[in-house]
Amino acid sequence: MEDKKKEPKKIKRKLLDKYRLVILNENTFEERLSFKLTRLNVFVLASISIILLISATYALIAFTPLREYIPGYSSTALKKKAIELNYKTDSLQQVISMNELYYASIKKVLQGDVSATEFNKDSIIEAVKLEVGEVDLNPNLEDSLLRQKVDKEDKYNLFESATSAANFVLFPPVNGTISEDYNLKKKHYAVDIVVAKDAPVKATADGIVIFAEWTPSTGHVIIIEHSYGLISVYKHNGALTKAQGDLVKAGEVIATAGNSGELSTGPHLHFELWNDGYPINPTNFIDFK
Repeated sequence: MEDKKKEPKKIKRKLLDKYRLVILNENTFEERLSFKLTRLNVFVLASISIILLISATYALIAFTPLREYIPGYSSTALKKKAIELNYKTDSLQQVISMNELYYASIKKVLQGDVSATEFNKDSIIEAVKLEVGEVDLNPNLEDSLLRQKVDKEDKYNLFESATSAANFVLFPPVNGTISEDYNLKKKHYAVDIVVAKDAPVKATADGIVIFAEWTPSTGHVIIIEHSYGLISVYKHNGALTKAQGDLVKAGEVIATAGNSGELSTGPHLHFELWNDGYPINPTNFIDFK
């Protein structure tokens, strides 16, 4: 029991025993420096030194550009690029969503999924009268000046965008005999023109290719978007010479005639015209002979 009581006292005495650290000149044995120390002081000083060293290292890494040179830490330029890519990704996701909606509408055009909408003529007229009655239609000074400015610009505008829809002419994509006419009751929103295999298929007007792919039922299909909400569709082609996103001119070759697709029974062109989402009869505007 007495030995156990003496052990804490021995430990305490060892910690508090004073020692002297002397620095001597080896040649002359002259005392240069001396320190009075205890084991407890050495332990405390060592602990404080280690804590300060760790804190300084952490601050150096966390709050200075030196951390960029340590493996595992990203640089400022890399973070900036990652943020820019994140913004671009969000923008691309929005564009993809818009394109998916657009392609869904094009798919309806390809499948002929068009539903007629009934309008109540009297209610529409009454609604228009109410809206007109609530709006002040008298032109103000700013509106008159803007109209004069626009009229002057259009008067001397030599660009293609200044042309009116009345001058918009459609070019026949092929010349041949019509084997099946446009028929709304049968949901045949096109004309089928019999042509020789590999005959050139031409764009009916200036526009941009919005679809150029293979489909099992209608073979090689190309769709062109034109001005004034007009879309032309060319199906059962043998091969396509244009890709999605290409700009085409009226009369430019976009495909070769063929017999592709499960619904085709011979070399011909299945040609459709759509205006603002509604089918129109191509023979009202184009002479295929």
